[in-house]
Amino acid sequence: MPRVWDVPVHDSTRVRDARVAAEHAAVLAGLDEQRTATAALVATELATNLLKHAGGGRVLIDVVAPTVLSADRDGESRLVQVATVDHGPGIADVSAALRDGFSTTNSLGAGLGTCARVADDFDLHSGPGRGTVVVARVGAVPDGRAAEPGPAAGVRAGAVNVPFGGDDYSGDAWSWARAGDRVTLMLADGLGHGPEAARASTAAVEALRGSAHLAPAEALRRLDTALGGTRGAAVAVAQVDTRAAVLRFAGVGNIGARLCAGGTWRHLLSRPGIVGTHRPTTLREEEVAWADDRVLVLHSDGLPSRWTPTPDTCSTAADPAVTAAVTVRDASSSARPVRDDTAVAVLASTPPDTR
Repeated sequence: MPRVWDVPVHDSTRVRDARVAAEHAAVLAGLDEQRTATAALVATELATNLLKHAGGGRVLIDVVAPTVLSADRDGESRLVQVATVDHGPGIADVSAALRDGFSTTNSLGAGLGTCARVADDFDLHSGPGRGTVVVARVGAVPDGRAAEPGPAAGVRAGAVNVPFGGDDYSGDAWSWARAGDRVTLMLADGLGHGPEAARASTAAVEALRGSAHLAPAEALRRLDTALGGTRGAAVAVAQVDTRAAVLRFAGVGNIGARLCAGGTWRHLLSRPGIVGTHRPTTLREEEVAWADDRVLVLHSDGLPSRWTPTPDTCSTAADPAVTAAVTVRDASSSARPVRDDTAVAVLASTPPDTR
């Protein structure tokens, strides 16, 4: 079962905990000593920033897939993702904050700039009075092989996963896979929470690897078989056929799904049931157009039902994991914590000028 680290940082002693968590995640990701040190540095700097500039927050550390999948290395490349979420005052000038030497606390001012320079991926979102979200990823040293270009490079995915009550394992899990010009995103919420819920959602992740070529409804049928013997899970599967410019969706259980198209949000509906124990006999599969402005948000029921997307959520410019983390931040607070394992996964078009 994949480990997820949720480190609340409200005093200097927890900075070390964030660093140690990043080191453990680097082992799971198979990073060498140099890249492990880089992941630890990023976690240390970002955790320190939480204390200095936001009065504290949380560090979420996970091992994730790349935001863009290449056909020849699906499932091979794993990265340590370090995400920080706070409800502080926000950053008044993001561009200035990313420059080395900039500081508002008489420090060296190398934190964000250093992280952006050494990480494979780095992005942040900050709003006055709303707080700041930062996401950085560190992977293995590149081997020099270029990722295969093609239509599938026009789709990105990312997520954040928050285990309930500081548990070591989340009962939620997400994954995505590529089969030719099709990219498939899945989010699973194991029934309940804790190790048995995590076992169910992990079984769904493993089954998806061999199901990416299937349409969502058929993939759910295969996952139903794979989850037999577990307590079952709510599962949603979304697939973009990049050549046909079509999104297909099917879900069972209470995974929320919202698609933004042209600035307007719509719900994609799942069928009642539990994959692995009580799958419905017939599965409804929705099909909608996919274009350069599309953003799909999948979330487990740990996210409050009152959550509503903001205009920022509909932007394809942000890293998908940043969009996911902003969703978690805006739907909760220290006074209104999440009530269950909470995962948010985002599928978005890659901005044309960055492909």
